[in-house]
Amino acid sequence: MHPKRKKRLILILFLVAGVGTAVGLMMYSLSQNINLFMTPTQMANGEVPVGRTVRAGGLVVAGSVERSDQGLGATFRVTDGAAEVTISYDGILPDLFREGQGIVALGQMSADGVFIASEVLAKHDENYMPPEVKDALEKAHTEGKQALESARY
Repeated sequence: MHPKRKKRLILILFLVAGVGTAVGLMMYSLSQNINLFMTPTQMANGEVPVGRTVRAGGLVVAGSVERSDQGLGATFRVTDGAAEVTISYDGILPDLFREGQGIVALGQMSADGVFIASEVLAKHDENYMPPEVKDALEKAHTEGKQALESARY
């Protein structure tokens, strides 16, 4: 092989290996930082691995909010109409947080089935609901209707 061609081949192979390594590292980094949205039904069914950061959303169950006497901690349940999940949050809840309100929480599932939230977001007015929460509620409502109809016949 001609020395000039050999140098070009080595340069091309080095560039391909460098670009491949960069793309591989970027894909690995992106896969670690994806926050999936999970409904209370999916969480109750065990579809969320323990320790994986996800977003959970639904409506705060009326009468389920319990505030800690020792600090800023709060525990409440969230539902999508089909299942309920307990969420524990240690921090200041948003001003718009209240029972019956739609929320989205970012956090991790613990081994005992409680979702430990690191951030809680409440909807900003009575007409807005996060698209993921709206879709989950509509799906749970539709599945509930179908189950009710099949039970009648």
